[in-house]
Amino acid sequence: MKAKIFDQQFDKGVDITGSLDISKAKRVLQEQKRVNVDFPTWMIESLDREAGRLGVTRQSIIKVWLAERLEALPLTSKVRS
Repeated sequence: MKAKIFDQQFDKGVDITGSLDISKAKRVLQEQKRVNVDFPTWMIESLDREAGRLGVTRQSIIKVWLAERLEALPLTSKVRS
């Protein structure tokens, strides 16, 4: 399918997913990298309580809170590699 036709169909709201090869699709800036962080016991206990209250995992709450904090930084402070 030519790009012009693809764009027209997309603009009309036609489901174009059948025309896409998403087998190698990647989310930009979403590559995972494992890190180890040591936390004091009191912090782990607080994280676990809050995670339990929200019904999420400890890892999830850490990721969300860090993301919120990083997104709140001024644009000039954000450097992504």
